[in-house]
Amino acid sequence: MVNQDNQTINPSKNFVLPFILLLLSRMSLHGYELSQKLEAFGFKTLDQGNLYRLLRQLEKDELLSSEWDTTGSGPAKRRYSITKAGLTYLKGYANQLESYQSLLDQFFKMYTSFFELYIPSFHKKDPIEKVNIKKRRNNDGTEEK
Repeated sequence: MVNQDNQTINPSKNFVLPFILLLLSRMSLHGYELSQKLEAFGFKTLDQGNLYRLLRQLEKDELLSSEWDTTGSGPAKRRYSITKAGLTYLKGYANQLESYQSLLDQFFKMYTSFFELYIPSFHKKDPIEKVNIKKRRNNDGTEEK
């Protein structure tokens, strides 16, 4: 999705799932901590309500588990952890993303070659090229400059 205000592209909200599982495969986190880490990945427009609904759904699907954390000051907080089924799902998702990456690589090769054909590139002369130009000779034996 493109943000019209500053022309940045925000990752799809459906794409957040593998990032949640990946983060929780490293350590258990509170929802707020998870939200902050997702924002660092680039999910800047993720709504907190949607995140907590997704976490509850992942728990229903048995990909995550949660427990109340009563340590520390303040109210109890939910701490989320990945389950064995979640790890299996993450591995499968990573394999799918790897295949998708191959498609993206092909796309960008084709995209780049398209622009090289139809849009003239800016030609920058480097020092080596300048030396080679000075050394070129015409058919009549005179140096080309």
